[in-house]
Amino acid sequence: EAEIEAFKSREYWTIDVNLENPEGAAFTARLTHLDGTRLDKFDLPDEATATAAVRKLEYAARFAVAKVERKQTRRNPYPPFTTSTLQQEASRKLGFGTTRTMRVAQKLYEGIDIGGETVGLITYMRTDGVTLAQEALDGARALIGNDYGDAYLPAAPRQYKSKQKNAQEAHEAIRPTDLFRRPKDMRPYLDDEGRKLYELIWNRTVACQMASAELDQVAVDIDVDGSTARLRATGSIVTFDGFLRVYQEDRDDKAGDNGDDDSPGDRRLPKLAAGDIAKRRAVLPEQHFTQPPPRYSEASLVKKMEELGIGRPSTYASILQVLQDRDYVRLDRRRFVPEDRGRLVVAFLASFFERYVQYNFTAEMEEKLDDISGGRVDWRRVLRD
Repeated sequence: EAEIEAFKSREYWTIDVNLENPEGAAFTARLTHLDGTRLDKFDLPDEATATAAVRKLEYAARFAVAKVERKQTRRNPYPPFTTSTLQQEASRKLGFGTTRTMRVAQKLYEGIDIGGETVGLITYMRTDGVTLAQEALDGARALIGNDYGDAYLPAAPRQYKSKQKNAQEAHEAIRPTDLFRRPKDMRPYLDDEGRKLYELIWNRTVACQMASAELDQVAVDIDVDGSTARLRATGSIVTFDGFLRVYQEDRDDKAGDNGDDDSPGDRRLPKLAAGDIAKRRAVLPEQHFTQPPPRYSEASLVKKMEELGIGRPSTYASILQVLQDRDYVRLDRRRFVPEDRGRLVVAFLASFFERYVQYNFTAEMEEKLDDISGGRVDWRRVLRD
């Protein structure tokens, strides 16, 4: 909140040009160079400079394709769920709070009555491990070959390693206990929440063992009247969907801008070749203002806590619950807004207990406890410190 309050907004402009290729197919390109100079984000800071640039483009006679770059890229699937990534995705995709996610997961873990017998549908849901048991790998590969065909099956099972520094990895990742219990078959036995969460876990587990997606990324540079200006159009085409057939991860808001630098993502470009002359349709200037970092959602706060080493898989949900129960923060449109009581407590702790509220205190404490259990350090010394 302090960062948001200290933030000073800056104005900047972008200019897009609507064009047509020789066959009359429309596409859009963005102004990147003017008078031989590359434009940085704030090089068109106001309406006057933007209007001058627009005029140059409107008077230009010739828009020629200078070069077309094609690049084949691969996107690999995401690792299977840990507690924190499950909480983040359930928040983004299903709108579940962390406490609700853990409550539903607990029910799926403890067991559901399926035709007279109680069956645990998922593995243990408090974990920071991303490994899968051999039986799960075998099951996933059998199911993928069976349901999607050999093209979707990589040559060998995918192994994942935790990027988290102090991950304990005592348990494997969160996965269905049997992948052949497909979500559609489990529907009759689950309530609405259970159905949604089970399907999310099932999809993510299957996808993590599938082939990479393949994309053709295209970037086209267009010279305007020689070197008066240069435009760039980008786009990508999915040539093989791979794991995307089953699972696409959602994203949090990007901090600090309007999302107008959106990735060209799935924009399609028509056929273009070097030397083609494009026809200009409209020149579209647009005003933007830089945005402060967005307030935390439950998903982005859990992600940040994991990065900073605050809390463990078993405590993320209860930490977020305590913040709300004690009225330190309130949730407004799924974002955390600090209350006066929260601000007071933070000011008090930061003034008098600075050492204990530093982000790395808990993480370093965890490391010391690991050192004690590994016999590398004397516990009496740690207690004295």
